[in-house]
Amino acid sequence: MITRLLVANRGEIARRVFRTCGSLGISTVAVFSDPDADAPHVAEADLAVRLPGARPSDTYLHIGRILDACRASGADAVHPGYGFLSENAEFGRAVLDAGLVWVGPPPEAIAAMGSKVAAKRLMAQAGVPVLPSLDPEAPGEFPVLVKASAGGGGRGMRIVRGAGELAREVESARRESAAAFGDGTVFVEPLLENARHVEVQVLADRHGTVWTLGERECSVQRRHQKVVEECPSPGISAELRERLCEAAVRAAREIGYVGAGTVEFLVKGDRVAFLEMNTRLQVEHPVTELVYGVDLVRLQLEVAEGAALPATPPEPAGHAVEVRLYAEDGDYLPQSGVLRRFEVSGEVRVDSGVESGSVISPYYDPMLAKVIAYGRVRAEAVRKLVTALRRAKLHGVTTNRDLLVKILTNPAFGAGDTHTGFLAPDGPLHDVSRDASRDPSCEGTCDGADDLPVLAAALAMAAANRRRAKVLTGLPNGWRNVRSQPRRARFEEAEVVYDPLPQGVTVISAEPYEVILERDGVRHTFEVARYGEDGQIYVDHVGGCAELTPLPRLPEPVEHVAPGSLLAPMPGSVLRVEVEPGDRVTKGQAVLVLEAMKMEHRIAAPSDGVVADVHVEKGRQVEAGAVLAIIQEETS
Repeated sequence: MITRLLVANRGEIARRVFRTCGSLGISTVAVFSDPDADAPHVAEADLAVRLPGARPSDTYLHIGRILDACRASGADAVHPGYGFLSENAEFGRAVLDAGLVWVGPPPEAIAAMGSKVAAKRLMAQAGVPVLPSLDPEAPGEFPVLVKASAGGGGRGMRIVRGAGELAREVESARRESAAAFGDGTVFVEPLLENARHVEVQVLADRHGTVWTLGERECSVQRRHQKVVEECPSPGISAELRERLCEAAVRAAREIGYVGAGTVEFLVKGDRVAFLEMNTRLQVEHPVTELVYGVDLVRLQLEVAEGAALPATPPEPAGHAVEVRLYAEDGDYLPQSGVLRRFEVSGEVRVDSGVESGSVISPYYDPMLAKVIAYGRVRAEAVRKLVTALRRAKLHGVTTNRDLLVKILTNPAFGAGDTHTGFLAPDGPLHDVSRDASRDPSCEGTCDGADDLPVLAAALAMAAANRRRAKVLTGLPNGWRNVRSQPRRARFEEAEVVYDPLPQGVTVISAEPYEVILERDGVRHTFEVARYGEDGQIYVDHVGGCAELTPLPRLPEPVEHVAPGSLLAPMPGSVLRVEVEPGDRVTKGQAVLVLEAMKMEHRIAAPSDGVVADVHVEKGRQVEAGAVLAIIQEETS
């Protein structure tokens, strides 16, 4: 029996495993890097062991330090979570060799699927349908997909549409794969565009029983990383589901699999092609848990202890949808900083690695939480999820909350018409004629740029100023003996006159932290938060949140950057500089590449021009906003 479990991971998955351990009476051990010293998963564990350093290679990817933490804490078992060392056969063997219980599949099974190149050959031999592998130097057809053999999560993946970009993209994928997984091997296969990404949850014990717990739809992705997942898939027939599950069982039996794992497929029409097998628990496992009424972490632990599964799995009921809430901007660039407020409530499950006050580090994946809703039917689950996201209070860092709401309220998504090109520029999400992200039931409050949230911010600021007054405290807010002009508030995003009030608007109450307005007989409540006298203002309301930046009445002189300056969009390390002063560049051409949060980010020229200066060199750490290079725009 397991008595003390160390989770060799961080954040949300560590907390998720700890929650099940608590219900089973298993003592828990956290490990943490220096940036994670104050993270919630550290506080929630019974014991915690520091892994000195910040970079994953020195901490969560360091096998020796993880095993030292097991010895120091007296742990008798290890759960790898997902990511980091979870699919590292060497780590699994090291845990077993140390006499500990390994809550994962046999190292031999991990090794069999650890190389996607070898795994495809193995699956083909087992009768599982696969896509052909192509020559990385001369694939012979386009478009193709370059993929890292050793990993997943979108890292080391590139779409190539022509021979001219092949060599560059293959090299880039190799570098990113080597940095993320320690293995730069890549392979190339045909790109099956606008297919569904569907995966089957498997669970196997040591006694020969292999379960499948239905399928999950994971087609809505950005940068080849999943954003929305659901169970069951809205586009899979009963006959196709049976084919997928049979193929997943063949895959698991072929490698002697034990524990929880996922077999992933591309599906287009009746065509099915094996993608990979993830020999671990998946990020999106909660949707399966809600539909099948199981605790997959508990089943993992029981299987690791030698228990036998029942002969057949439970039957599914209902529908579950999960979204991944990321700290990222509209261009999918990761964000870091202090998460001032994090509150997500409603009829949803929230699996998070953060809380109010958490620091979002540039060293790790920017996922803040998974928000999951369950309903008797799909539409009910989606509605619950949209409501919870709109009412969530997310202050301090930019998130993808608005994108998630837009996806969930898009008619194509509502119809189940999802595929891997859903978020592409020419995909359903960007078809303006089909956009229904604005909910008519909250007209006047759903858009963060609407006048009512801005008006509420202005009234809250005025109320706060009045409350701070040292003299004449009995005078009404904004009183003037002789009024010369309307009172207005200016923000970077908008400007509003709040005295006199806009026609048809009545102030019911206006306090520094809450404003209630009535317009055309409808009352609207706005919760207002401000961080520092000159800081950002967040106005939360029924339709979402307006983020506003007050403009000072008498602004201080600011340091201006030279025209044409390329600024770092995030903290990171300069991986490569591709130009020199004097080089001519075209709009969209890569000027340099930053590495941040385990991904490569190309910084491109904003226009045709000449490189006037380069301010950085390879290997340099830069802060967000740092000037990287200056492009002198060509004028005709």
